[in-house]
Amino acid sequence: MADDKSTKLLFIFFLFLLLLNYPLLTIVDKTQLWFGFPSLYLYMFVVWGLMIFGIAQIVKQRKKKP
Repeated sequence: MADDKSTKLLFIFFLFLLLLNYPLLTIVDKTQLWFGFPSLYLYMFVVWGLMIFGIAQIVKQRKKKP
């Protein structure tokens, strides 16, 4: 069971490493405003929030009783 959590956390790490890496950030880095915020800032905060939520859901999973 711990191996399953480790695998999921490793997947989340690499997924968000990819999402917060240079090539994708340049695609989002426009002068366009969304809800009054620059699109890059909004993208960074949404991705960051999703990362925290995803990690919390994985860590919070309880062991199933046999």
